[in-house]
Amino acid sequence: MKTSKNILEIAKKTIESESNSIAKLVDLLTDDFLKAVEIIFNSKGRLVVTGIGKSAIIAQKIVATLNSTGTPSLFLHASEAIHGDLGMVQPEDVVICISKSGNSPEIKVLIPILKNFGNNLIAITGNTNSFLAKEANYILDTTVENESCPNNLAPTNSTTAQLVMGDALAVCLMELREFNAQDFAKYHPGGALGKKLLLRVGEMLDQNHKPEVSPDTNIKKVIFEISEKRLGVTAVIENNKVIGIITDGDIRRMLNNNDTFVHLTAKDIMTKNPKTIQLSSMVTDALNILEDFSITQLIVTDKEEYKGVLHLHDILKEGIV
Repeated sequence: MKTSKNILEIAKKTIESESNSIAKLVDLLTDDFLKAVEIIFNSKGRLVVTGIGKSAIIAQKIVATLNSTGTPSLFLHASEAIHGDLGMVQPEDVVICISKSGNSPEIKVLIPILKNFGNNLIAITGNTNSFLAKEANYILDTTVENESCPNNLAPTNSTTAQLVMGDALAVCLMELREFNAQDFAKYHPGGALGKKLLLRVGEMLDQNHKPEVSPDTNIKKVIFEISEKRLGVTAVIENNKVIGIITDGDIRRMLNNNDTFVHLTAKDIMTKNPKTIQLSSMVTDALNILEDFSITQLIVTDKEEYKGVLHLHDILKEGIV
């Protein structure tokens, strides 16, 4: 029976084995990789990625990565392709076929048909002498010395190598397309990631509940305004411009330092030149300011006009952090 120590040793050995296989891919890159990237980049069609067995699963992940990074792609299962799904392939499409052996029966049936279609064929294979490699226009070599499987049978190192080669293609294409964070956001509008990349301050600000007082407002009314708006803060406004901010912390300090506050007004306890953010700014920019200055509220303005207060809790509710 394997002990805990044995299990950890097996896990470490597996990770090291796969790491070594991936590291060796660097030396397997040839001009075919460069040409494959250029063919895909300049294609007016889509990228069709096909495979069988575990390679088909890797193909689906590569397609997902490519689609989310600006390269229109679709998955074609090799066995389904020869039973009608070949209609998915259009004349200007580029095809990537993934297979460790490059000699599986489905691949041998599919490849000649694709060749007859005239599509550019890119092979991702661990056997450069295989049927697939010989028929392909370009070969991306993912040869591994062995699998991590103790029987050297279950695809482990080989499928990881395929995945990494697909990632290398995707990243190169991103660089060529100058694909940036804004582009990425277009394809990820949902969930926390989409909000993080797309959400602007104005889209989450409640402008109907913006706490504000004038410089001459007495402290009792200041406290009432902070309590009523429930943001722990109020802006001090003069001539439609923000001249200061009063937080509940300022109120506590004022009470500690004064026996009475009947003679005090907002301008006596406010903090001048508070941190502000523009209404059109990204919420992530607001979050950075909050973190940099260890504060929980930000005054929001639009061309110097006061629009409200953004609270850290509002950002946390959106699941952006």
